[in-house]
Amino acid sequence: MPVLTAQTLARPLLVLLLAGGLAACQSSGASQRAVPAPGNQVASAAAVAAPVVAGAAVAQPPASAEARAKSVLVLDGSGREIDGFNADAPRYPASLTKMMTLYLLFEAIDRGELTMMSEIPVSARAASRPPARIGVPAGSTIRVEDAVQALAVRSANDMAVAVAEAVAGSESVFAARMTAKAQALGMSRTRFVNASGLSDTRQVTTARDMARLAAALSSRYPQYLHYFNRTSFAYDGRVFEATNKLIGRVPGVNGLKTGYLSMSGYNLVATAERGGRRVMVVVMGGATEAARDREVTDLIERYYADGV
Repeated sequence: MPVLTAQTLARPLLVLLLAGGLAACQSSGASQRAVPAPGNQVASAAAVAAPVVAGAAVAQPPASAEARAKSVLVLDGSGREIDGFNADAPRYPASLTKMMTLYLLFEAIDRGELTMMSEIPVSARAASRPPARIGVPAGSTIRVEDAVQALAVRSANDMAVAVAEAVAGSESVFAARMTAKAQALGMSRTRFVNASGLSDTRQVTTARDMARLAAALSSRYPQYLHYFNRTSFAYDGRVFEATNKLIGRVPGVNGLKTGYLSMSGYNLVATAERGGRRVMVVVMGGATEAARDREVTDLIERYYADGV
């Protein structure tokens, strides 16, 4: 991958939103769209959650993704693009998908359909999902808050399906809602077909769309962000370690989500704050977990060292 610099030109978010139809057609190397980052809880929330309006360009189905291909995006706290590489190229999200699963769960809580103390059932289908999972037996229930922790900290596939079924009745209906929400958030190059991120070539996104989702999640639901900042959680007598190994190791890192599939490579959306300055780094397609973590760490340190 070419050496990234901190000289990528940024465009104002308003102009980009007005020119959304044109920008969606630009190549990944030329794209310089700004995406709201977690720190802008007023301006970012309004910009990220802007609905699709009449007359806007109709979103096109995502293209097929290239297996284990690399994408990088670095945004400052205002959503300005600092660095980028193939940020608009189609990629497999893997467990970054669970950011949207949690977004829709938090919406259901907002609507009063569930609370953090609600017990949701675990079906045989949910319990049968492959690792990572926390192993709740089929036919039992789990508290919503425990499911949230399992998703945010451990990236549990069994809990993704349990949440989908509790919110929408089935995972397929939930996945359709995920895609609809993605479009509403401006994630025009994303399609979801399951709630976990398990392998499916139809489930496609981009680094920029994942940044947009992370920004929306952070802006709309800051009260839940502490779940993404834990190094472990305990459930049923077991302790589950976080999949995000940068938390507690890299100063300022406070979230957000990891992902891995053999066809996606190692993905990470990382957020950090130091001295009131925020940064978001998205790396997709890392060759190994260690290589991905080093790259994300280097980009975070470069941002703070450069004072951009």
